Amino acid sequence: MMAYAATAGGMKIAAPAAPGVLALQRALVWLVGASGAIVFIEPSPYEIATLLATVIFFATGLRLRLVLMPLVLALVLLNVGYTISAIPLLDQSEVASWIATSWYMAVTVVFFAMITSEDTAARLDMLRRGLVVGAMVASLSAIAGYFNFVPGGHDLLTLYERARGTFKDPNVLGAFLILPALFALQSVVSDKPAKAFRNLIAFGIMSLAILLAFSRAAWGGLVLTAAFMLALMVLTSRTNAQRSRIIIMAVMAVVLGLALIAVLLSFDSIAEMFKQRASFDQSYDEGRFGRFGRHILGAEMALDLPFGIGPLQFHRFFPEDTHNSYLNAFMSGGWLSGVCYPALVFTTVITGFRHIFVRVPWQRAYLAVFSAFVGTVGESFVIDTDHWRHFWMMLGAMWGMIAAAQAYKITASDDASSA
Repeated sequence: MMAYAATAGGMKIAAPAAPGVLALQRALVWLVGASGAIVFIEPSPYEIATLLATVIFFATGLRLRLVLMPLVLALVLLNVGYTISAIPLLDQSEVASWIATSWYMAVTVVFFAMITSEDTAARLDMLRRGLVVGAMVASLSAIAGYFNFVPGGHDLLTLYERARGTFKDPNVLGAFLILPALFALQSVVSDKPAKAFRNLIAFGIMSLAILLAFSRAAWGGLVLTAAFMLALMVLTSRTNAQRSRIIIMAVMAVVLGLALIAVLLSFDSIAEMFKQRASFDQSYDEGRFGRFGRHILGAEMALDLPFGIGPLQFHRFFPEDTHNSYLNAFMSGGWLSGVCYPALVFTTVITGFRHIFVRVPWQRAYLAVFSAFVGTVGESFVIDTDHWRHFWMMLGAMWGMIAAAQAYKITASDDASSA
């Protein structure tokens, strides 16, 4: 879809905006990234910041490129399926709210795609900075709450003795922190010593918060996405010296990480929770109606229900929710949503792989976002990620970066032919 749209025209480079406008736009991108870490209240600062940024961006210049039209179409069809299935249930406030949130998430995807398709390197850098700041706020809050550093903070900043910080759910906290942690890790393995050391501290704090969230998916996600990203960085490095430094610093980071875990496990409360959460024989995973049993039974139901059962209805048939975003798309929106959701997600992944080795100024940021996005796509098989704000942000950023790469290649080709 994306390759076709990219060759169909509409890839002209926008005229540069006035310096003041550019500065305002980049500041708004930073604000949206930073506010994404505070979502335990509704409407959250993220919603307010995103709405403000959308209005100002449209007022100061924002274009929808033709290459993004397949994205818009897929998002519309996805949410049309959800809405049709929800019609008999719209008298339920939580269902109406779920539908409104889904449409809102779709709008944010298009917004992030549009803003990252222009002034790409600078805006991605501001988004990175904002995400790291927000992640530090969320991480420090989670750590402070877990160790009861703030009076009364333990009840507010933890859930079931798991750190949640500025999020409602420890699992979402852990998942959100992965991308900023990858950004920090990139600096550790590739920047000058002073900056690398600062980011090493930041990476350690985020990793500690992820550990204290006691989310198995986040633990595995951080390890696997970090390894995947570092491998891509090695493969895309321009010199052997860069490759050697990445490998050496990665090994040192692993050693330091293992040492930190060993120290933390010396605390009985942490060791006990770690042992409990690290087990693969959780009661809610096993049996006919366990997590994976529900996946099989739900898939069988989906084949017989072209309009699904509607949003938030799965728990009426089974003990818990789907914990599988692809199955949830079928159950919440019928066959239309069930086909559109994985088609959109995996088209993005496949196209993303094709752009790993494209030499663009924002390649380093691209590798971090792509790695975190692929990790979340995998995590979506065992947890409901379909309303995670940072997932839709990454999806939009992926399309924006790929659209910008198409334009960049065209410009570079034109420059080479005219030289």
